[in-house]
Amino acid sequence: MTQKQKLILLLLTMITPCLWAQKKELSQARSYIKSGKDYDKAEKLMTGLLANPNHRTNIKLYATWYDAVSGQYAQANEKLYLKQAYDTAAFFNITQRMYVVAEALDSLDMQPDEKGRVKLEYRKSHAEQLNQLRPNLYYGGTYQVRREDYQTAFKYFDLYIGAAHQPLFSDYKYLESDKLIPQAAYWATFCGFKLKDPKMTLKYSQLALTDRDKSKFVLHYMCEAYHLQKNQKEYLKTLTLGYKLFPTYPYFFPRLADFYKAQGNNDKVLELAEQGLAHYPNNTLFLMAKSIALLNMNKYSECIEVSRQIILLNDEQAEPYFNIATCYLNEALSLEQLNQPRKYRQQLTKLYTDAKPMMEKYRELMPDDIQRWGPALYRIYLHLNKGKQFEEIDRLMKQQ
Repeated sequence: MTQKQKLILLLLTMITPCLWAQKKELSQARSYIKSGKDYDKAEKLMTGLLANPNHRTNIKLYATWYDAVSGQYAQANEKLYLKQAYDTAAFFNITQRMYVVAEALDSLDMQPDEKGRVKLEYRKSHAEQLNQLRPNLYYGGTYQVRREDYQTAFKYFDLYIGAAHQPLFSDYKYLESDKLIPQAAYWATFCGFKLKDPKMTLKYSQLALTDRDKSKFVLHYMCEAYHLQKNQKEYLKTLTLGYKLFPTYPYFFPRLADFYKAQGNNDKVLELAEQGLAHYPNNTLFLMAKSIALLNMNKYSECIEVSRQIILLNDEQAEPYFNIATCYLNEALSLEQLNQPRKYRQQLTKLYTDAKPMMEKYRELMPDDIQRWGPALYRIYLHLNKGKQFEEIDRLMKQQ
């Protein structure tokens, strides 16, 4: 016997017991299924065999695995019908497993034979069965959302939406007929957002935007995903779109304004604020942004006017008082830098006098913000010769 023949014989000797063991376990699994009992044991036998890479193209193993999981579903469904106690999460999980197994099986079923022919043995029956069970994927996802298990929830929505692209379900045209897909896409996007996973958040975000009732939230989640990715271009683009479509939604405008403010682009902040005010003239968020932009642009009289408008709308908002006082103090500083104290004494006194009640009101509303009102009141009391008040502020600032 040649060396080559010996090697072939050795291989056959090794393979034959493996094939025998595989056949034995497959036969045992089918016996479990036929008996209507121990479906879980049948599934365990199949997953054990398929753990071996050499078995993963054996369509009979997948078909038996599917039958084992399908039998478990039938048992669980019967318990629910009879109103017997059953684990809800486990019930939804069985549907999920049926989909995973069926899609893997279908990928083998659609492979051409040696003559290039494709004979789909399982697709029609499996697709019909799973189409009836498909709502379980959606409700399994929402069930896990309520439990705040967002990782598991995403898997359900991913399968639910992904079925629309599976050859197994090509006859059903889900993208055209299923009105729940945009909602499933929203929940998948939401799960990604909660998990702070940009890839998951963005996977179905464009599809989720077609759910108009939730599109503002979707844009919010997309912005956060781009921010986590440090994708400034898409972050800014999505913020701008969000503000354009939903100007009063509290997420978009403040971040847009902060972005341009950080760049020192106060003209853009003012432009954005004016866009909002054109439609919502009494919106204090837009008015406040306008007030800050005007202050940063040294347009003090305009800033004071806008800030007083805010106070008329809401006299408990602290920032307008600070802005007004700062305007007066900045004007005073400009005069002091001319180094002509006698010439501008009356104007300076008036400016500090006007600033005093505004900064004191800011202190009243924001008592812990001594870093802002402390130095300002120090200057005011010093200039106006308010000895008692000056001493108090001096003492407080030394304690910092």
